[in-house]
Amino acid sequence: MAFGDAYIRRYVDHALDRLLTELPAVMLTGPRGCGKTTTAMRRATSVMRLDRPEEAGAFRAAPDAILAAQPTPVLIDEWQAVPECMGAVKRAVDAGAGPGRFLLTGSVRARLDSAGWPGTGRVVPLAMYGLTVGELENREVAAGALDRLFEDDDPVVGTLEAAPDLVDYVDLAVRGGFPDALGLSDFARSNWYEGYVEQLVRHDVSDLAEVRSPAGMAALLRAVALNTAGLPAIDTLTAAAGIDARTAKGYFDLLEDLRIIERIPAWTTNRLKRMVKTPKYYILDPGLAAHLVGDTRAGVLKNDDRLGRLIDTFVLAQLRPLLRLSAPSVTSHHLREGSGSREIDLVLESASGQIVAVEIKAAGAVERRDARHLVWLHEQLGSTFHRGVVLHTGTTTYPLAERIWAMPIAALWR
Repeated sequence: MAFGDAYIRRYVDHALDRLLTELPAVMLTGPRGCGKTTTAMRRATSVMRLDRPEEAGAFRAAPDAILAAQPTPVLIDEWQAVPECMGAVKRAVDAGAGPGRFLLTGSVRARLDSAGWPGTGRVVPLAMYGLTVGELENREVAAGALDRLFEDDDPVVGTLEAAPDLVDYVDLAVRGGFPDALGLSDFARSNWYEGYVEQLVRHDVSDLAEVRSPAGMAALLRAVALNTAGLPAIDTLTAAAGIDARTAKGYFDLLEDLRIIERIPAWTTNRLKRMVKTPKYYILDPGLAAHLVGDTRAGVLKNDDRLGRLIDTFVLAQLRPLLRLSAPSVTSHHLREGSGSREIDLVLESASGQIVAVEIKAAGAVERRDARHLVWLHEQLGSTFHRGVVLHTGTTTYPLAERIWAMPIAALWR
């Protein structure tokens, strides 16, 4: 991603380059404005912008001929504007197209999981998200953050030099990860986000379905932002948005397809009883979450609830790209007892079934009592529990209990 004059390498770059050496067609998916086109164009010889009416019209009229005439690798930008393009790519791949021929980008996740979708087995999707702090600081060590959480060696006790403090973390969260908004003043960034939401609810969703009430969708999005990193009752969200539950379900699906919200599933195991199965709701970009509810640095620092939600949303935004690129895969969940007496922010599960449980605290120092739910989970799971981590806004890594550590949030990228 270009920020200023230099390209900022993304976590997805390495995976994308590897896939293009072996596969004929790769699709970058992610929210509008996260940097997909910039990243893809670095690898393309020709570009077809299907969100431009003249190019879209030509492609609809003669998709196979237009595609065949493009020097490769060819970037098909915003493919969902002309869904017929997927049939042309399919036919080219079936005819024996070699590796690295087609690179597609799109802001829509829809149809990627459908067995009837023409790209199934022929176009490999690769998820991309907003910029992380590790990418912005060009820290190669950041790409290994997930591996370090699962490695056998214990974390090293020590203090990070020049680490962010609580105010810095709030600033990073409010700034968000959309490249075009990063260098803006507070006033300009607020207007940029307002335009982003307007584009989203009045135009982008029309690529997927008819939305009878853009205002209702915007209100629902704000209700989710108010409850980001939480388990809100659906009735609470629908009442705030002034829409019924059926309409809300359709809007949730649309917003998830556009990678604006994410519903993190509850972690379940037969070792634990009476666990909540409700998903945890997140706005993917913490800056968008802050904008939607009017969060500012000063306001967040005075409101413990908003502070906790925003820091939680920020941390997951740093981990999400790594989770999607992990191989073998690592899945993310949350955990909560039905009584609400025990809750763990993030449960990461490796392909082999090992668990790393993460608590996130907006505090500069944490104690053993802050890890009590992790201690309980360790007791329940035994050897399956690989490690517990309490991420905090201080500067020091230190042990709290057996297999449980306190670590600065910045240790994820430093």
